[in-house]
Amino acid sequence: MSTQEHKALSPKQVTCMVITVSDTRTEDTDKSGQLMKELLTEAGHSVALYQIVKDEPVQVIAAIEAGIAHEDVQVILLNGGTGISPRDNTFEAVSGLLDKEMPGFGELFRMLSFTEDIGSAAMLSRAIAGTRKGKMIFSTPGSTGAVRLAMNRLIVPELGHVVRELNR
Repeated sequence: MSTQEHKALSPKQVTCMVITVSDTRTEDTDKSGQLMKELLTEAGHSVALYQIVKDEPVQVIAAIEAGIAHEDVQVILLNGGTGISPRDNTFEAVSGLLDKEMPGFGELFRMLSFTEDIGSAAMLSRAIAGTRKGKMIFSTPGSTGAVRLAMNRLIVPELGHVVRELNR
């Protein structure tokens, strides 16, 4: 079966959770989390849960596990905490939970960031994706540019396809 046929058989509406990882953002200042929610709903998907957590591994893990436990959530999207500063802990939290990593996401995100957005600074990104307990997790940097790039070029176009593959 071709990729086009797979996509044609994929769900058109996916239920998501959005998690913003930041020591400083609030609901009023969380432009990246709001952008994720907006791009999902514009594409016909729904956001069942939204949360802002501090860049502490225990909080990030607890938020992800809440999404895993939520019956309706199929995909968990995180933004923030993927860099290399001492406070950036999202990569470690996410990677430690994954049953299966999907390395192509991080590879493609960095390639697109390099060619279309930030040049060689793309190598500082530790964007990651994979599965846990039958649900998909995507983790992107926290800038609105990075969120827009990941969502428009990688995540939204494949969201239904990913869910279909996980439910086969």
